[in-house]
Amino acid sequence: MEITLDTIEVRILGSLMEKEMATPEYYPLSLNALIAACNQKTSRFPVLTLNEKDVLNALQSLKEKYLVYQSDASRVPKYWHDFFKKNNLIRREAALFCLLLLRGPQTAGELRSRTERLCSFENLEEVNQYLENLSEIGLVSKLPRQPGRKEQRFAHLLAGNPEGINEEVACQEPNLICQETVVDRIADLEDSVVYLKNEIEVLKNELSSLKKDRH
Repeated sequence: MEITLDTIEVRILGSLMEKEMATPEYYPLSLNALIAACNQKTSRFPVLTLNEKDVLNALQSLKEKYLVYQSDASRVPKYWHDFFKKNNLIRREAALFCLLLLRGPQTAGELRSRTERLCSFENLEEVNQYLENLSEIGLVSKLPRQPGRKEQRFAHLLAGNPEGINEEVACQEPNLICQETVVDRIADLEDSVVYLKNEIEVLKNELSSLKKDRH
């Protein structure tokens, strides 16, 4: 890829992608909702603790790269992306790519389990086929097999060459991955609560403004 993103930019783009697919009713995202999505403790590796300044600076960089856009149609600015459309990605390709942005290098088996709430795959062969599609357009690369692991991992290329990636990640057991799916669903509910709280705050501010205008 010609464009190289840093860790925060990758997290923002991945979070926007995830929320667009998982909770479209709350998308585009306000700044507060985006910060919450970036700082989730579930479905993220590494776990980050970003503040408003971190996210705003990265958003500005992403806007300059035409990867993220800002809508000012409402009182609260909302942020969205069109990466899938620009790269002609279908939903399954988009889901796999999104997970690679949010969690880093993963095997086809891990990706199949973790994309369950975004889309479904019949088998590993199907996952590998869509990963191959992403590889052919320069978005994904297959990494060398790690010592002690049967499956090779896949990585996105938005942050440059992934060959030097050094991750100390414990091998995921099947039962742990199943637990992650439940936790991810809980995280979606928590995101919805955060979004609704933000919307209530916006409505309160608008109501307060209307009352002032009448006086």
